[in-house]
Amino acid sequence: QVQLIESGGGLVQAGGSLRLSCAASGLTFSRYAMAWFRRAPGKERDFLATITGSGTNTYYADSVKGRFRISRDNRKKTAFLQMDSLQPEDTAIYYCAANLWGAGNRRADEYNYWGQGTQVTVSS
Repeated sequence: QVQLIESGGGLVQAGGSLRLSCAASGLTFSRYAMAWFRRAPGKERDFLATITGSGTNTYYADSVKGRFRISRDNRKKTAFLQMDSLQPEDTAIYYCAANLWGAGNRRADEYNYWGQGTQVTVSS
């Protein structure tokens, strides 16, 4: 049974930072591209970033490029999203997702597995 479990969300002031983690189990982690999406209240789920299985290539949405950084540790089967310079508009539920042999996929329907999400709230 595949599980993706996000952690690291919380309340932070504008300008602050958070690091999200996504711990995976039940899959051959290095075969899966990992991605982060978010859903703000009343909005669609938006792509943020993805990283290939080897960790060699990363892709970002323009909205977070330069502020967010995706990474992974294949030995620990964990993906990360470092978020800096957070703003109130970054408030959302953040989800990690896995795509078998993926590379640069930005559509949610391209991902095989999803976590339950972690809430990030940025206060002004």
